[in-house]
Amino acid sequence: MDNEAWQPDASVECLRQRAKLLAKIRRFFSERYVMEVETPLLSRATVTDVQLHSLQTKVAGNTYYLQTSPEYAMKRLLAAESGAIYQLCKAFRDDEQGQWHNPEFTLLEWYHPGFDHHDLMIEVDQFLKFILTCGPAELISYQQVFSNILKINPFAITDDDLIDLAKQHGLADVVGVANIERDLALQWLMSEVIEKNIGEKTPCFVYDFPASQAALAIIRQDTVPVAERFEVYYHGIELANGFHELADAKEQRQRFERDLEKRKHCGATAVPIDENLLSALESGLPNCAGVALGVDRLMMLAMNKTHLSQVISFTINNA
Repeated sequence: MDNEAWQPDASVECLRQRAKLLAKIRRFFSERYVMEVETPLLSRATVTDVQLHSLQTKVAGNTYYLQTSPEYAMKRLLAAESGAIYQLCKAFRDDEQGQWHNPEFTLLEWYHPGFDHHDLMIEVDQFLKFILTCGPAELISYQQVFSNILKINPFAITDDDLIDLAKQHGLADVVGVANIERDLALQWLMSEVIEKNIGEKTPCFVYDFPASQAALAIIRQDTVPVAERFEVYYHGIELANGFHELADAKEQRQRFERDLEKRKHCGATAVPIDENLLSALESGLPNCAGVALGVDRLMMLAMNKTHLSQVISFTINNA
């Protein structure tokens, strides 16, 4: 057995820097009177998104899920009139491991009643300047960034032309040529082409995504319906994902049910819908916006590191 196997992945100096940055994060919210909260990591329900895979365990014979995000529980607090809140916590996602991923990771999530996604983008920009001492962010719409880099309108291009373009950029090599859907092609082009060409000098916020990618965001009925959400990219890293939060319980249930149909179609594990969240929405979620930000990735940027293992104590392979 390797006598040095007990050693942490990150250096002690990096862990000292990490501790200082965590204190700095808390100072940012304290100065804005945003309350820190804690919610359970274990829940009887979990996210239905077909792209996310929850870890599960048994407690007294009942199935519980390690949460992929504290979002649902935090929205229950918002519905209980908590006001603006944030949380620094562990989150868990199965099948995610590598340069930017570890199945167990640290997530920063915060919500502001009275904000929409544009208001929150301003605050996230302030946060990144405070933590990373970077320049002001660039803000660009989803439609415009596709136009700038790929010379297409992602909302108007035909399915066939879009899928052909994604295949030209390597999608067919990964999933084959059959049953490629429009959203898969868009997501592939975003991750494999666009992300590499934005956020090089300063963070880049991409906002107003296709309605089909709304997740838990409000859909705005413009000429082309769009999801009021944004993602943040910096130095090739997807750093944060924010929403103008959907408060309609009926619509949210329909989205969950559509997710479950997709999970069934692709053979993914069935999961229970979070009825507590839906009850909270029925009770009344205040108009608000929220964002989830990957803390370990933030630490990589702050310390100029290239791999997650350089900024966390013990990766899954060393746990």
